[in-house]
Amino acid sequence: MPTVSSNGTVAMRRNPVDWITGALVIIGALNWGLVGLLNFDLVAAIFGAGSPGARIVYILVGLAGIYQLVRAFMPARDHALAHR
Repeated sequence: MPTVSSNGTVAMRRNPVDWITGALVIIGALNWGLVGLLNFDLVAAIFGAGSPGARIVYILVGLAGIYQLVRAFMPARDHALAHR
């Protein structure tokens, strides 16, 4: 449920899934930044290129990105209106 702060801005409450997927998206973004700048894939360096561990990380980052994209465009639910 969105909350309105004293300065009038609206903030969404975040659940644990939001925090986990947000962290995964940041990890993915940093990894892509390293690939673009230095041609260095940190995930592949840690887990091994093409290894099941690296593939799992890539899949989780991709799913997290999809979740965050959908969440960004979902309308906020107002629970006060739903209980009328």
